[in-house]
Amino acid sequence: MGSCCTPDNSCSTGTTTAVAVADATSTVYAVSGMTCGHCKTAITTSVSALEGVLSVDVDVAGGLVTVTTDGAPDDAAIAAAIDDAGYDLTGRA
Repeated sequence: MGSCCTPDNSCSTGTTTAVAVADATSTVYAVSGMTCGHCKTAITTSVSALEGVLSVDVDVAGGLVTVTTDGAPDDAAIAAAIDDAGYDLTGRA
């Protein structure tokens, strides 16, 4: 029996994950200035560090950043993180 399983053989981590996914919110932002893989890495690292951010998906070619949060996103914090990485969040896509 693995460490995630309870005595009745139900997996406690699976339940937690399902709840987190159900409450997750994905928001797409338009970001200018991205041109390469380094841009993707810089934005992913910066935005991922924010509290409540579950995942970050950067579409360099499309100029879009999809941020999945465990509730309503903090647009100001996300904009600041993208700005700190050296790019410009121009709004929600």
